[in-house]
Amino acid sequence: MFKEFYTPSHEITPQTLAVLAQVDKGGNLSTCVLEEESEYVIDYSPSKLIDFSCKFFGSSLKGRQDGTRDICGITHKAPISIDPSSGMYFFPTSSPTNPKCSWIAHSHIKQVNKAGNLSTEIIFKSGKQVILDTSFGSLINQVQRTAQFRYLLDNRIKYLKQHRNDPMINSST
Repeated sequence: MFKEFYTPSHEITPQTLAVLAQVDKGGNLSTCVLEEESEYVIDYSPSKLIDFSCKFFGSSLKGRQDGTRDICGITHKAPISIDPSSGMYFFPTSSPTNPKCSWIAHSHIKQVNKAGNLSTEIIFKSGKQVILDTSFGSLINQVQRTAQFRYLLDNRIKYLKQHRNDPMINSST
């Protein structure tokens, strides 16, 4: 059962910058996983890899999306936390049901620049950069929504840690 979810060569880690959809000349979809020190290509769609990673940490992509909706009301192109304790917050560049949807790690972004009418450049803290076929406004919106979601979830976690021994929280009603 553990091997079903754990594939070391296809694992999203705190060093993952982006999970990028790629379409080759034959129209075949693959995924480029961009890491701080390396990158590799796999045959899964980006959203499938994100789902595998969520399952490794005890949920699913759908479960993480439902959690985002419950925490801050975002229902479309919802940012998710693959693992909040590791700071792994990702947002989709389009609908996750779209096979060409890529996922970006929020904590690695240094700068976002307009690269054309419908394309945007992301510069990561490591110096790596990607250009996405997503409008600047849409991408900035995703960055801001992810920041708000992160803030709300982190505050919930901090509150629970601070009130761990509070009898009102620990009592069963």
